[in-house]
Amino acid sequence: MTVVTRFAPSPTGMLHIGGVRTALFSWLYARHHGGKFILRVEDTDRERSTEEAVRVILDGMRWLELDADEGPFFQSQRYQRYHAVIAMLLERGAAYRCYCTREELEAMRQQQLARKEKPRYDGHCRELQEVRPGVEPAIRFKNPLDGEVIVDDQVHGRVVFQNRELDDLIIERSDGNPTYNFCVVVDDMDMGVTHVIRGDDHLNNTPRQMNMLRALGATPPVYAHVPMILGPDGAKLSKRHGALSVLQYQEDGYLPDALLNYLVRLGWSRGDQEVFTREEMIAAFDIKDVNKAASAFDPEKLLWLNQQHMMRAPVGTLAQGLRSRLAALGVVVDDDKLLEAVANAQRERARTLNEMAHNSLFFFCDIEAYDDKAASKNLTPETAPMLQALGEGFKALSEWNAGSIHEVINAVAQRYGVGLGKVAQPLRVAISGGAVSPPIDITVALLGRQRTGERIEHALHWVLSL
Repeated sequence: MTVVTRFAPSPTGMLHIGGVRTALFSWLYARHHGGKFILRVEDTDRERSTEEAVRVILDGMRWLELDADEGPFFQSQRYQRYHAVIAMLLERGAAYRCYCTREELEAMRQQQLARKEKPRYDGHCRELQEVRPGVEPAIRFKNPLDGEVIVDDQVHGRVVFQNRELDDLIIERSDGNPTYNFCVVVDDMDMGVTHVIRGDDHLNNTPRQMNMLRALGATPPVYAHVPMILGPDGAKLSKRHGALSVLQYQEDGYLPDALLNYLVRLGWSRGDQEVFTREEMIAAFDIKDVNKAASAFDPEKLLWLNQQHMMRAPVGTLAQGLRSRLAALGVVVDDDKLLEAVANAQRERARTLNEMAHNSLFFFCDIEAYDDKAASKNLTPETAPMLQALGEGFKALSEWNAGSIHEVINAVAQRYGVGLGKVAQPLRVAISGGAVSPPIDITVALLGRQRTGERIEHALHWVLSL
């Protein structure tokens, strides 16, 4: 059997990390088994579905490189098929027209609550033969009245539902629109889905969907309902915890592989390993290893993992990410060689691409102002002679590289009888504007002879103006 999974988001809100983790688990399971992964946009809720939410889904999946083998499919383009299946169910007697009005249904609900019963449709129209004039009927599925539905869930284990507790679900509203639960059933059947991996908030939908699939002569897929993601405080994940649109993580400078690595570890593990490549995730992942307990979102752990991936990423990948974040700051870089060298030099000093971009601005832009604390400590009348000597030594170099630059810095330190740090730090502030940069010889080499000389001169003028 070829494994077929699907990710089926609803564009009624932004795609956030809970949805992304579901997509990732589905994608990994298909890739692990050499199967097929389908992307399906469930946009039957026309009033709440938005084009912006659809864009975030498609752009987010593209950024994360969770490539679909088929799709995206849109439920809104399959209405003809849904109506045909509903007509077939009506003809078979597996569905019926319900003429109960909204007011009648609400009265029924209130009466049941007054009797302390579970609110549910009582089957009033189940055997009704007459047409009710002036009322557009909804269509309901005839759920079995007895027996049980057993869900052998890959995460939660065996879950048993009694059919008598399941009422007759509306599969087409009175306005002619098919409902979510029914469209899901037809899509999973038509697309040959073998494994449904989704949030455990859908577990209670599963027995009804299984009954509809059996009424259509289809074999239900294997289900795996994964737990929700909680905030660090144990409450439901919200915007204040980081439940952001997935594209916000791109804008914040995270690497897609780092975000996926973090999400796969929320509820799944393989020994003590924390950092996974995409290939390692595919090789190791099995849905049966997912924990049924909810996991807590930890922003600091995500930042740590992102830094781990930045340290390991191919320099070309890192450079392209740095280019995009610099562009967001209004800085366009055309020198690919310099961009790669800067990304390589900065990779261990930044947790996100945004941090790397901010820390690297001095390589590509003039320094607008020195960091006050760093300048007051390092750009002083006492350090000015050493800066002067460094400028003269750099001008005299026949070769411009980190090795020859280091020799000049070392010679100046020996001449003034101080440690290397006493020379390197004033130089660092002079050429970068702050107290932190890559190793000073590499920083000077990347900055170039001309700009290094100009910035040392500027720093000396700044000291004279004190």
